[in-house]
Amino acid sequence: MRIGIFGGSFDPVHLEHFNLAKRAIESLSLDKLIVMPAHTPPHKKGKTLTSNLQRLEMCKLAFAPLKNVEISDYEITSGGISYTYLTCEHFKKIFPTAKLFWLVGTDMLRDFPNWKYPERILENVELAVCARAENAGWVSAEQDRFFKRFSNFFSIIDYNGKEISSTFIRVKSGADEDVAKLVGDDVAKYIKKNGLYKIDGAKEALALLTAERKAHSLRVAYMAAKRAPSLGVPERVTIQAALFHDCAKYLPLDHEFLEGFECTERIPAPVLHQFTGAYLARTRFGITDKDVLNAISYHTSGRACMSALEKLIFLSDMLEEGRDFAGIDKLRELFWDRSDDLTKCMAHALSQSLEFLREKGGEVYALTVQAANYYKKLIQKENGHD
Repeated sequence: MRIGIFGGSFDPVHLEHFNLAKRAIESLSLDKLIVMPAHTPPHKKGKTLTSNLQRLEMCKLAFAPLKNVEISDYEITSGGISYTYLTCEHFKKIFPTAKLFWLVGTDMLRDFPNWKYPERILENVELAVCARAENAGWVSAEQDRFFKRFSNFFSIIDYNGKEISSTFIRVKSGADEDVAKLVGDDVAKYIKKNGLYKIDGAKEALALLTAERKAHSLRVAYMAAKRAPSLGVPERVTIQAALFHDCAKYLPLDHEFLEGFECTERIPAPVLHQFTGAYLARTRFGITDKDVLNAISYHTSGRACMSALEKLIFLSDMLEEGRDFAGIDKLRELFWDRSDDLTKCMAHALSQSLEFLREKGGEVYALTVQAANYYKKLIQKENGHD
C-alpha cells in the first residue's frame, strides 16, 4: 500500500493545495492521500490560526472531488506543536507495511535539515517533492545535496506548482474581495459565509480610493503580514492598519467624513492624509486600537519611538512590490533581515527619504527629521558610538 501524507496550516486551503494533491496521487501511484491540518506548525508558533474546525471543514470542501483523499484531525486532536517526526511515527504504527510519503515543496525541502529530528522522519517516510518556480536542473542539484546530508534520495511529484499565498488570500478576504479564483467556489463561499479573515469596514474604506491606490493598499497589507510574525505583531491588526492607512488620501478637508477634524499646525500636503486617515478610521469606521491608529497616523512621516506595528506599516508602504526607486533593493534586504527589529531599515529609509525631499526641494516635515535623528542615534549606539 502506498500512502501520502500532506500536512500544513491550510489557512485557508487553496487551489494549489488541491492541484498538488491530485498530481501526487498520480505521480506516486498512491492508494491514499492523508490531508492533515496542523494544530500549531513549529514555524508558526505564536501565530493565531483560524479555528481547527473551520480549517478541517475547508479541507473537506476543497478535497471532496478526490476520492483517494482522507482528511485527518490527528495533529489537531493531539494539540500542542505539530512536529512532523511524531506524526510520521504515529502513521507508521498504523500502517507498518505501507510505503509512506511526506509531501513538501522545494522551499520546505531546503529547510528540511532544520526540522526537528529529520533523521527520525526519514526512518518512517520518504519525502516527495513538488517544484515551486524552479529552474531546469534543480532535481539533480537538490538530490546530491540531500544525499550528502541524509544518505537518502527523495521522490518527485510531477508538478511545477504556482505561487499562491494563503497570506495574500487572507488579505484579500480581509478586504471582503472575491477569492474564488484562488480557493475554489466552495471554499470561497464558506469563507464569506463565516466571515473568515474579514476586517470590518475595510471594503468601504478601500472604496474611497482609486483602483491603483487600492491595489497598493493590498500590497502593503501583504508585505506587512508576511513580516509581522517575526516581529511578534498579530497579523489581523497588521492587515487592518495596512488596509486603512490611505483611507483619507483623496478626501478634501471639507468632506463630510472629516467634519470635526482639526489641524493645529502646518503639515505638508503629502503628509496630511495620515492624520485625516486616522481620524476617519476612528470616527467613521470605529477603530479604537491605539497602535493601529498610530500606525495610520505616522505611516508617511514616521516619528521617534515607533512601535513594531508603526515601523511595519511605514516600511511596507514605502517598499511594497509596486514601488521602484534607487536604493529600494537594499532597503528591502534590510526589511526582511530577521536578525533586526526594523531599526536599521528605519534609519536607512528615513535618511533616504530626507535626501530625496531635499534634492527635489520638497517640504520637510519636522517629525520626519526627528525620526531620522532618533533612528540614526540608535544605530550609532548599537555600533558603540555614543
